[in-house]
Amino acid sequence: MKLPDLTELAVRNLRESILRNSLTTIGISVGVASLVAMLSLGIGLQQLASRRLMKSGLFDTVVVTSRRDLRNFNREQERSGPAPGDSRILDEPTRLEIEHLPNVLEAYPDIRFITELRYEDKPHLTTVAALPASAKSNDAFEGVQGHFFSSETAPEAILQKTFAEELLGRAPKPGLDETNVAELAPPLLGKELTMRYAQREGQSAPKSASEKASNFGAEGLAGAAYSVVSREQKLRIVGIADLDPESMRGPTRARVFLPLKLAQSLHVMQPTDLREVSRAPGDQPVYSSVSVRVKNPGQIQTIEDAIKKMGFNTFSILDASRSIQQFFKVLDVFLGIFGSLALAVAFIGIVNTLVMAILERRREIGIMKAIGASDGDVRKLFFAEAGAMGILGGIAGVALGWAIGQAINFGTNIYLKRQSFPPEHFWAVPWWLVLFAILFSFIVSLAAGLYPAGRAARLDPVQALRYE
Repeated sequence: MKLPDLTELAVRNLRESILRNSLTTIGISVGVASLVAMLSLGIGLQQLASRRLMKSGLFDTVVVTSRRDLRNFNREQERSGPAPGDSRILDEPTRLEIEHLPNVLEAYPDIRFITELRYEDKPHLTTVAALPASAKSNDAFEGVQGHFFSSETAPEAILQKTFAEELLGRAPKPGLDETNVAELAPPLLGKELTMRYAQREGQSAPKSASEKASNFGAEGLAGAAYSVVSREQKLRIVGIADLDPESMRGPTRARVFLPLKLAQSLHVMQPTDLREVSRAPGDQPVYSSVSVRVKNPGQIQTIEDAIKKMGFNTFSILDASRSIQQFFKVLDVFLGIFGSLALAVAFIGIVNTLVMAILERRREIGIMKAIGASDGDVRKLFFAEAGAMGILGGIAGVALGWAIGQAINFGTNIYLKRQSFPPEHFWAVPWWLVLFAILFSFIVSLAAGLYPAGRAARLDPVQALRYE
């Protein structure tokens, strides 16, 4: 049987039982829509997580820590590299060495400390962190009220939202009544903070006029002496940022931010100064961690390997994203299984429809075989009908699944807007999912036509012609 004749017969047979075939096709489309909706939700959530990681500003960053910091030491690190006591310290010369590695944009130290800030003669204890100039392009600081630091050494500060509320004497209001950051900016911008901090000085360093009475000496294990001096620094508030201090690792966990070079010039006493005083050459600062920004996120693994060869530990969002990707792959499998359950019901519907067609068209099949149609021609006819229903149901199902996703996404964003959250896109239907859904529907329909086609092909033409 030629292809045009086969197509004409299949279309005619589908039109003759249009109600039954339409209902079967609708069943297929519902099954495909369920599959597309489930998988598009998993894909959309994965893309949402990736967008959040990109916006964090750490997607192209490798965090370097010393092996001497046992808090980050694990079994894998124990099996490779030097022992913690024999490993290198993370000091300024090491930072410069890392910064000069190929494909590295910058390597800046993690400077943070807990200290007292006075506002209108009231003390406030909080965590202060230093930000490099490159943080200005970070999406986390896009919505800052006021402006970013005017220079890398300016005595300026950006406050985190909850600390701004604390300075104004306002208690945080969770939920719908959460204070808008724009309300906090006017009474604070341009005002002055006084930061009191402990400065480390070498033994030969000259005394400053601002030095307080709490000056005292300290001596390392190898006799390297230094002094700790209490100092003050005036800071002007230039911005209020709506950041969650617990949202991620890094400087954003702090509540007050200073320009990096200003913080470096202050020589604030760090916990590593006490631990590594005997190992640091001269008066070189020692860092708890260094953040390394790479030119291309694709180079992160290469940079990590190079830094590990230097004897340091590394961590990047890429490491975390591998676990996230594994989670989403498992989630996609489960969503696909649950989405395919409706398609299994459609599979049964196709079998039922074609079996009923055999009973109704026994004489027709008998006549076809009597005039020379082979068993293969009969099989092809039933496969063509099943495949046509599968393709039509697949196309309609993809459209229905996309519409369901858009409707749910629209309704979710309305809810988020009422909760004062920014809109998000939770659903994604990539082109490969469209092709996969239609092809999968076609294959399932052909599989459903196996039994009816085989049964029709095995009909005895004599018995079929006698059938009333």
